[in-house]
Amino acid sequence: MIDTELSTAAVVRWKAAIFAIFLTSGLSIATWASRVPAIKAALDVDNTQIGALLMAAGVASITGLSLSTPVLARFGARRGMLTMMLVFAAGVTVVGLGTDVFASYPIVMLGLILFGFGNGCIDVIMNVEATAIEQLGGKTILPLFHAFFSFGTVIGAGVGATAAGLGVNVVAHTAVIAVLIVVIAVAAVSNVPTRDAVDPDPAEHGVGWRARAAVALSAWREPRTYAIGVIMLGMAFAEGSANDWLALGVVEGHGGDEALGALGLTVFSIAMTAVRVFGGPLVDRFGRVVVLRTLALTAAAGLVLFILAPTLPLVLVGAALWGIGASLGFPLGMSAAADDPAKAAARVSAAATIGYVAFLAGPPILGVISDQIGLLNTLFVIVALTIASGIASGAARPLKR
Repeated sequence: MIDTELSTAAVVRWKAAIFAIFLTSGLSIATWASRVPAIKAALDVDNTQIGALLMAAGVASITGLSLSTPVLARFGARRGMLTMMLVFAAGVTVVGLGTDVFASYPIVMLGLILFGFGNGCIDVIMNVEATAIEQLGGKTILPLFHAFFSFGTVIGAGVGATAAGLGVNVVAHTAVIAVLIVVIAVAAVSNVPTRDAVDPDPAEHGVGWRARAAVALSAWREPRTYAIGVIMLGMAFAEGSANDWLALGVVEGHGGDEALGALGLTVFSIAMTAVRVFGGPLVDRFGRVVVLRTLALTAAAGLVLFILAPTLPLVLVGAALWGIGASLGFPLGMSAAADDPAKAAARVSAAATIGYVAFLAGPPILGVISDQIGLLNTLFVIVALTIASGIASGAARPLKR
């Protein structure tokens, strides 16, 4: 239940706080993604070893996703988000130290484990908060929250491209970003209201949280949860793979330099962000199913162009179409999961877990495959998944009230 006594000013502060948290998550991911070529060169590793780093981060993230429901039930949204933002800020710092100070593959992996666990857990909690705000307003605004995640990736990729172009080392870059994350975490969480639906009452003495956890876990027994998960899986795979492999695809697949690789990720992120900013009104006008199917075709076309383009300008066009197509699958899946306000938190948590498993576990698998058939050829796997996502989009049709 959403607290109806919240003032307009409190709702505005709540919304701004969740926008900031989405942005920070995107910023942290793009900071790592934009420096993958530099990290690979500094550690002198191959794609399989980069894939192993991604797998470590993915396993840690999936662990965070799995624990997000009991964390939310036991500690509440406010404490849960603050703690996890501090965890992934520490992870970003350790990645930089492992790259330039210690030149240690295991230390970089440790950093990515911290980074992955914190981001995995907070991603579910912040989506639960965002869908609560959407339900309160009665309009499709979840794409706008995810646009702020994309704003974060645009900022992160842009800063990464600048840092790479200027020769700034990874440790200095990540240290600045980590401090920024901590400042945003403290400021944002202080403006998130306490809500009966997700924040524990201290008077419960450890009893009520178990009931909330049981309700959340019940969503895993509903077939619609898995149908929505199929939609989200393809698009989350497309988005996550771009964050981790697009820059390297430009560098190794098309012969661009490191700065151009970061620029490709920036183009992808800007395109995704633009659609997420205007996505809400589009969905309210044309409906979730039409929008999702159109964007699935756009993503597939963009990926094919990115893979086969004979010139670097066309590669960037493909990256833009890829970003446009992958933009709304995840947020609209969240909106569909939240159609029934009484069970929104539980269903959003379950659907987000499915989507983030694809977002986080898919890219490391691509790394292993790419060492066998080449990175660009591996991206055809994502083409197939985006088409499957479009076919399954009927599951996002709003529930009849």
